[in-house]
Amino acid sequence: MPDAPGLELIAQDLNGAHPGTVLATYHEHGDGCLIVEPAQIREALVWLRDTPGQEYTFLASVHGADYLPAEPRFGVHYELLNMPRVERLRLRAAVADPGPDALPEVPSVADLHPTAEFQEREVYDFFGIVFTGHPDLRRILTDYGFRGFPLRKDFPTTGYVEVRYDEEAKRVVYEPVKLTQEYRMFDFMSPWEGADYILPGDEKKGPA
Repeated sequence: MPDAPGLELIAQDLNGAHPGTVLATYHEHGDGCLIVEPAQIREALVWLRDTPGQEYTFLASVHGADYLPAEPRFGVHYELLNMPRVERLRLRAAVADPGPDALPEVPSVADLHPTAEFQEREVYDFFGIVFTGHPDLRRILTDYGFRGFPLRKDFPTTGYVEVRYDEEAKRVVYEPVKLTQEYRMFDFMSPWEGADYILPGDEKKGPA
């Protein structure tokens, strides 16, 4: 793995070749990480792949993350590997949330690294991040017509639609989610502060 001076040198040289590409550096789980400008992710990957001395030629993984409530909200992570040196490097494209009426966008790198084609589709499916220029960007794991993006932190745990097999209709039907139990109300007041109601168990206590 690149050590701290090595990581800083990579960031410095990459910014020298493509100014403004690297926004920050950090280490995580022993791997060097570069936070990069999303619009320049292609330039960064080409430079890291083709520059003598770098040669991070294998893109092992592309995956997303939702950092809500932080901003930029989304991260697209690119896990690179220099196979001769067995060195790993992570790039994180810091993607802002454009709001409820639009989807965030990042340039596709599927033509640079063929391993990214299905992985970009998975990130799109689960996080709603659009990879512009992708040859076949459509959902890959959720059902046709699935509503929402299930790995976003604001996606309801129940989902929006339930799917079941209807014996009478002899087909799969889609219905709005119906909760079988009303929402419970929680009061987080400390009992030592004095609640204005009888706490569970206190009703068994006799008069003081």
